[in-house]
Amino acid sequence: MATDSLSAAGADGTAGAPDVSRLLRPRSVAIVGASPTPGALGNSVMRNLDRLGFAGDLHLVNPKRAEIDGRPCVASIDDLPEGVDAAVLAIPGPAVLDSVRALARRKAGAVIIFAAGFAEGGDEGMAAQAEIGEIARQSGMVIEGPNCLGMANFIDGIPLTFVEIPPVPRREGRNIALVSQSGAMAIVETTTLIAKGLGLSYFISTGNEAATGVEDYVEQMLDDDDTHIIGMIVEQFRDPARFLSLARRATEIGKPVILLHPGKSAAARESAATHTGAMAGDYSLMRTKVRDAGVVLVDSLEELGDVLDLAARVPRPPVGAAAVLTESGAFKALTLDLGEQIGLELPHPSDEASARLREAMPDFIPVSNPMDLTAQALVDPDLYRRALQALLADPQYGSVVFALIQTDVPTSERKFPAVIAAIEELRPDTPVIFAGMDDGAEVPAAYIARLRDLGVPYFPSPDRAFRAIRRYGEAAGKSVSRSAMAPLALDVPMAGTIAEYRAKDLLAPAGIPFPPRGFATTAGEAKAVAARVGYPVALKAQSARLSHKSDAGGVILNIVDDAAMTEAWAKLHADVAAYDAALTLDGVLIEKMGRRGVEMIVGARNDPDWGPVILAGFGGVQAELHQDVRLITPDLSAEAIKAELLALKGAALLTGFRGSAPLDIAALAALVERLGAVVRGTPAIREIDLNPVVVFPEGEGCVALDALMQAG
Repeated sequence: MATDSLSAAGADGTAGAPDVSRLLRPRSVAIVGASPTPGALGNSVMRNLDRLGFAGDLHLVNPKRAEIDGRPCVASIDDLPEGVDAAVLAIPGPAVLDSVRALARRKAGAVIIFAAGFAEGGDEGMAAQAEIGEIARQSGMVIEGPNCLGMANFIDGIPLTFVEIPPVPRREGRNIALVSQSGAMAIVETTTLIAKGLGLSYFISTGNEAATGVEDYVEQMLDDDDTHIIGMIVEQFRDPARFLSLARRATEIGKPVILLHPGKSAAARESAATHTGAMAGDYSLMRTKVRDAGVVLVDSLEELGDVLDLAARVPRPPVGAAAVLTESGAFKALTLDLGEQIGLELPHPSDEASARLREAMPDFIPVSNPMDLTAQALVDPDLYRRALQALLADPQYGSVVFALIQTDVPTSERKFPAVIAAIEELRPDTPVIFAGMDDGAEVPAAYIARLRDLGVPYFPSPDRAFRAIRRYGEAAGKSVSRSAMAPLALDVPMAGTIAEYRAKDLLAPAGIPFPPRGFATTAGEAKAVAARVGYPVALKAQSARLSHKSDAGGVILNIVDDAAMTEAWAKLHADVAAYDAALTLDGVLIEKMGRRGVEMIVGARNDPDWGPVILAGFGGVQAELHQDVRLITPDLSAEAIKAELLALKGAALLTGFRGSAPLDIAALAALVERLGAVVRGTPAIREIDLNPVVVFPEGEGCVALDALMQAG
């Protein structure tokens, strides 16, 4: 079941987090809508509980039956004992609201609502869902759903879902909890993880989140000793600030959070009034914030399962470069291509490792990475051990990948025992990963199981292995340098659009560099400003209603003397009046013309959900066309900001492209750090757009030519 009502009333995050432990570990369960009919929701829940051996009290509610399969049945919720831990509503939507009220009267601890047709079903359904949320808040009763698939506690064998759940044996090692708004995706991913032989603690489908959201369950998982990794499928966070806080805590205590978040292709908010607002779309902003908090963000269900597999089996994350052992020269080239594409480093072995490899290899096998062992291991299976041993001794490698040809059972019987024996003998601390190059080849299951028992993830294709290594390793190895600069609070005097001259007056004292300038309401005042700052100057029409001045003829450049000023003053006012006769200018900004440089854009946005973020990239009139920008959290140090700038696609333009002088990246990074301090310290600022920011050669600084601010 998909979550269709993402804008519906849900958990507001203002009260204390609900205690969901009675839902997740109930000692007593009631099935409202219990049925003897195979396939009925209530019957499926009952069969699940029987299959997994639920040892608690089970109460059945059905007004038409006195017993079901030998179990007594009560006619109504009012006949239930007081204080049942968890009740499952396996009933149609119209009966849900009265049932929730009745369960609140009976002091039930938690309720699971399968039925759909609430906030996703129109105004009436939205009102019913809001009332469910209110009942939960007033009674303290935890409600999962509506429009959900329920949950399964694999630790205690308690499946409160109508989807058939197989018994999952408890395993040594790291257990995964899966928290998903989508019930369908939750069960799909659960099936994948079970098939991989991974340990599971819970799957939880939150559905429409009338009263509890993903944040509530993540908080519970952080304190759950049986959960070591959290996988998530989330379409929209109801309380982003709380989730970020929980994600940071998860990082601190060593519980990886792996997130799949649909919505990458969603359009930016239509109301965005600046370049920054248009380019810092919701998905990009979310991505920046959660990754900064230590979350591993993946792009597909397949990738979610792959990274969870790595996180569960590999105690030491595969940080940094990878070494690859393969059996094909062509595949070696393909791997180098993919490594460059996804950012996975594949450096040549160190001198010491190269010497060991040379000693271990036949003369006709050149030392490289990826290392093409050819078909030699078929006649010399110990080659796998010797090559692995040499690579494990090279400290630059955070992982070693076997990317081998499997073909058929006889080939597997020649290769897998040798690889397994090598791992058993060497017992490496460095993660070792196995990837079959021929997905679909018949491989005896016992070999794959043995690799997994040894902590070696098995992937059906090398591409999937490499992408998972990159995703998980990048997040695990991330070390962020934070700014020591204190937040800067500006006195923002008004809401709405703030004209350029006012925005610059606010930002200049905070250390944002602008050209020498002055404000004028008459041609005479304009000439006085020009005399002070020095010709040539630019004229810019000023009004909060004129965000894009050039479109209205409100910008005139290269005014060289007083005579030209008189002419330009008249032309500017005439052009603006022709553009919009009702527009009254505050006046005109007179600025010293500067020299040319590389044009960048720097902006800030205070998102009502995710908080402040900085955007930096290549700007000017091409900012929206190319969108070569980076989103940056506003508390990064200047050095960390510089690294972000050097990750731009056009970064070569900053470092001396085709013999041009390297630019003053340090000055640009300092400007970004200052703007970050401003947006952190001034919540009243909605957006700031500095476009263009002209960057000069190294040591000569930068200057923001335009500034647009939104407040309120």
